[in-house]
Amino acid sequence: MTVVTSELIRRIPKAELHCHLDGSVRPATLLELARDQHKSMPCDDADALREYMLVDDVQNLEEYIERFSVTLAVMQQEEAMERIAYELAEDCATEGVRYLETRYAPILNVREGLTLERAVEAPLRGLARAERDFGIRSRVIVCAIRNMPPSVSLEAAWLAVDFKNDGVVGFDLAGGERGNPADLHAGAFDHCITHGLPCTCHAGEGDGASSIAAALHSCHAHRIGHGTHLIDDPALMAEVKAAGVAIECCLTSNVQTRATAAYDTHPLRRYFDAGLQVSINTDNRLMSGTDLVKEYGLAAKHLDFSFDELMTLARQGFTNAFLPPAERDALVTRMDAEFAALRAGVA
Repeated sequence: MTVVTSELIRRIPKAELHCHLDGSVRPATLLELARDQHKSMPCDDADALREYMLVDDVQNLEEYIERFSVTLAVMQQEEAMERIAYELAEDCATEGVRYLETRYAPILNVREGLTLERAVEAPLRGLARAERDFGIRSRVIVCAIRNMPPSVSLEAAWLAVDFKNDGVVGFDLAGGERGNPADLHAGAFDHCITHGLPCTCHAGEGDGASSIAAALHSCHAHRIGHGTHLIDDPALMAEVKAAGVAIECCLTSNVQTRATAAYDTHPLRRYFDAGLQVSINTDNRLMSGTDLVKEYGLAAKHLDFSFDELMTLARQGFTNAFLPPAERDALVTRMDAEFAALRAGVA
């Protein structure tokens, strides 16, 4: 049996499908941007700030989300958003990520006068520059926020569709889950589906399996963000499998938010064994103190994923990308060649 090391995991071609832009800022960049914008940070040292931003003391998703106020404070200018997106893609490239979908809610980046359109254009410029420099293909998913009015979500959906051919590949609903049902935002999802824009939805992380059912039945989601509590409803799990809906698993953040008690109890292994489409993702690299190599390593260590199984998980990340079908198929074909070469090299 192949020994799964961090270096071997790094060599696996990977897709990152669930990664929040405003949850994945480098601490040193936070400090530099704060100084340039004459804003304060909780700490003046990068290492201390990294430790402060690590969320290891919360009881639920809502407390976890509170840390985003720190990063969003410096993400109200185009130059800052472009830089953060570029650096995220650069970091991903060093981990063997070939394809990245980063998500964020532009409505949270317009507090100091930035337009919604410019709040989308700036990260797209950073991602395009990173593709030229590092060869990593990157796209954007526009998020709406559960506790905002449905009219704001519909505006986000219009925005996402407007950029459908310019780097935005999907639409999402994020934010505090419990008490903020996805059904209320069905109109935004309907707009995206009507215009051929794929949808994902955070569900089953801060609330139960019924939240996942709403994402499927009311919002027609093609993927589910987290989906940790899907395991509680076998019938719904069978429906998800039959529909080919993919689950975006995020191990560390699910332990942090108490969506699951421990890595060993995370349902990723049971989803995989049951034949569901699943992928491993980071969620928020800063708040979770993680990267994709670490997350794959956790799956190997705590859930007994073998090297071959990690390769299968990685491939499912590419097959469930929100790229146009022809572009996605070409990417999968290219990655299959990389998988084959890697298998041959470690045999």
